[in-house]
Amino acid sequence: MTAPSPDLTSAATSETSEVSDVLEVAEVSELSEHDWHRDAVIYQVYVRSFADGNGDGVGDLLGVRSRLRYLAELGVDAVWLTPFYPSPMADFGYDVADYRDVDPVFGSLGDARALIEEAHGLGLRIIVDVVPNHTSDRHAWFAAAVQAGPGSPERDRYIFREGRGGGAEPPNDWESIFGGPAWTRLPDGQWYLHLFAPEQPDLNWEHPEVHEEFADVLRFWLDLGVDGFRIDVAHGMIKAPGLPDVGHSNQVKMIGAAVVPYFDQDGVHEIYRAWRRILDSYPGRRIGVAEAWAPTPERLANYVRPDELHQAFNFHFLTTPWQAAGFRDVIEESLATSALVGAPATWVLSNHDVKRHATRYGGGAQGLARARAAAMVMLALPGSSYVYQGEELGLPEVLDLPEEVLRDPQRLRDADSGRDGCRVPMPWSPTEEPPFGFSPPGITETWLPMPADWRHLSVESQLADPDSTLSLYKLALAVRRDHRDLGDGTLTWREAPDGVLAFDRGESFRCLANMTNDWIVVDRPGELLLASAHPAFSGNVVRLAPDSATWWAVENV
Repeated sequence: MTAPSPDLTSAATSETSEVSDVLEVAEVSELSEHDWHRDAVIYQVYVRSFADGNGDGVGDLLGVRSRLRYLAELGVDAVWLTPFYPSPMADFGYDVADYRDVDPVFGSLGDARALIEEAHGLGLRIIVDVVPNHTSDRHAWFAAAVQAGPGSPERDRYIFREGRGGGAEPPNDWESIFGGPAWTRLPDGQWYLHLFAPEQPDLNWEHPEVHEEFADVLRFWLDLGVDGFRIDVAHGMIKAPGLPDVGHSNQVKMIGAAVVPYFDQDGVHEIYRAWRRILDSYPGRRIGVAEAWAPTPERLANYVRPDELHQAFNFHFLTTPWQAAGFRDVIEESLATSALVGAPATWVLSNHDVKRHATRYGGGAQGLARARAAAMVMLALPGSSYVYQGEELGLPEVLDLPEEVLRDPQRLRDADSGRDGCRVPMPWSPTEEPPFGFSPPGITETWLPMPADWRHLSVESQLADPDSTLSLYKLALAVRRDHRDLGDGTLTWREAPDGVLAFDRGESFRCLANMTNDWIVVDRPGELLLASAHPAFSGNVVRLAPDSATWWAVENV
């Protein structure tokens, strides 16, 4: 790994006049205030697993507050917090019982206020999750609906139906994402829809009171100072009229690949137009981010039209195998799709719902090498990047968690689809045994157990190692922040040997990624800025290490 060249830095400084410095700062200031999301690096905090502030073995808002300076020094622009609302935790917070408070497991509303204020003081923006497709079955609305009985106004807030076959069969063939039918029957005979766990009943977004409630929820958190919302299941909410059968089993494999009557219905866009008006009514740029699956790039682009949301996650990039041609295809498609509506592209390699990419890319030393290279490719692309907590440490998926601690309801569908392994707590300090600084001293048990060999992966260990993955991320983020050609903008592909991804940003930056198992020789493009693995130099050529990425300062590209 190589730091930015001092000679290059001094040359750039000597060639820049004081006047242009003033203009450049003004432009950056304007961009950061009004369009900051277009090239932001946003760090996802899975609150349960980030840092434990009160010593109960579970991450909380106090723990997040204690680590905000780490995030600011890492160099990210914003922090996305997973749900911390009151919840029975059937789906670890994505079953919300009260959208305007904090679960005692995570702290208090006062902790949330303090976190937002402290983050802003460090130059960090805060994005919170909102879960509008469904509530918890412990939400006051659903409790009232169950008690009120069939035909009551309370049941109109959810999707209740009579069953088929004399009432004994579900109303249609829809399947839960977590496995089994998407319907549960109450003792009074009616069925209610839940596209996820039975403890997560779907709301009826045809009901005006549901619209009013969530408009008020958004305003509640915007008034507290949050800078945006990540919208869970943003392709949900609206169901096709008449709730028609899908006509196929194993429907989860169709999500994002085909039209189904309960996802990506056109009516969702009216909801987001209304939400955009709310976001725009607050000072500064408050953003909406869609977790949306759509069957075509064009339909995904609909979520980020100028009068709707600001970003949509790019899951196609996340799921692309480690192969140069595939990466180029998905990058081209993503940039073309976002250009259709003038929105920024987004890039993400891992999150709390998928196996960590160091493991997906092969695991072990090879998987880590590829993960480091992929991070450099991602951070060099135009648009906004998302970093999932721990990926900056090169954390692998934990594949050997004891059966008795596995809690993810998605495992009901498929034992191999469980998400517990990417949610293991963060290691902070190189103590002799877990929990490696995740909890205060004296606490030994965490909500998910940590591998005994994670000591050397801890934040403190890696900060002391200039060749660590954490040091690589810090340097990459610093270069990205300071380089005039990185962030928002355009990309130009360059010719390269088979298996090498090569592109330019602007007039002075090139990224080369060798996505093969062999050393590959290329002409030296210029001065090396950063490398995920050391290249070898020989005169005017350079040998790129297998599974590596390099950043170069070039002239007249």
